[in-house]
Amino acid sequence: MNKLYPLKFKPIYLDKIWGGQKIRTVLGQDVGNLANCGEAWLLSGVEGSQTVVSNGFLEGNDLNDLIEVYMDELVGGKVYDKYGEEFPILVKVIDANDYLSVQVHPDDAMALERHDSLGKTEMWYIMDADPGSELICGFNRKMDKDSYINALIDRKIPEVVNRETVKKGDVFFIPAGRVHALGPGMMLAEIQETSDITYRIYDWDRIDAAGEFRELHTDLALDAIDFEQHDVYKTPYKERDSQTVPLISCEHFTTNILYLTKPVEKDYAELDSFVIQICTEGAFRLEADGEKVEVKAGEAVLLPATTGVVNLYPHKESRLLEVYIL
Repeated sequence: MNKLYPLKFKPIYLDKIWGGQKIRTVLGQDVGNLANCGEAWLLSGVEGSQTVVSNGFLEGNDLNDLIEVYMDELVGGKVYDKYGEEFPILVKVIDANDYLSVQVHPDDAMALERHDSLGKTEMWYIMDADPGSELICGFNRKMDKDSYINALIDRKIPEVVNRETVKKGDVFFIPAGRVHALGPGMMLAEIQETSDITYRIYDWDRIDAAGEFRELHTDLALDAIDFEQHDVYKTPYKERDSQTVPLISCEHFTTNILYLTKPVEKDYAELDSFVIQICTEGAFRLEADGEKVEVKAGEAVLLPATTGVVNLYPHKESRLLEVYIL
């Protein structure tokens, strides 16, 4: 069996009613004839929407097929024992040109019971934002089921949710249960569990192409929502030149950021996990196991668990997110 190497994948592009043009114009990606490309799935093991390798001798193979063949060599022993042949992380670039629905996701236990699926904990890294862009994350006041139901009946959900003005580089952690919605004028990287389960709780009274309100999942969402209010929703961090800086660490994924102005060597030999590197700005060359891979903003590369030393060479300067499972 041939040796594994750093893998790139052909993105899956999705047209969305709220989508924009930045994946095409800012990132320079060919999204075909989509009018409003809202999402680019960079790395996906979602059944029916699996990304396909675009480089090397494994070109044309989809992600879960690779796990079936390479098992722990690709994903790591602990990851394979827990998730089997399903790749546990979904990576997207999202371009919002309008508000998405206010929504919530179930945790693993609820998703397993209701949908035979993983739950959906996720995080956002803002790659680009127009001045004044805002998103919704959590509540802006103390809530419980009764006060939430009253807000729902009175169509006052927009008044009780927490709004955050965002800029490039901002990070938000969205654990399962936290209500949230992206707003217009931003493009971001989303890292999440492999799950496409969303409970829509409010959709701005929008009418679809058929003249209908979009379906809401009021009853399903009620038991999934975490009503706790927090003082801070944005994740603080301080970038350091050419050093690995932690952003988020939870049972589902660990994410760090690297701002590169000079070559950096990373050693993943002791890490029992795959590593995903997502370029959010600029471009860099990755060298590992005798292979060279070019990665530019809006692209991701998957490093198999067998990867040891990796050398990163920025083109002038670059930013990347580093994702793995501990």
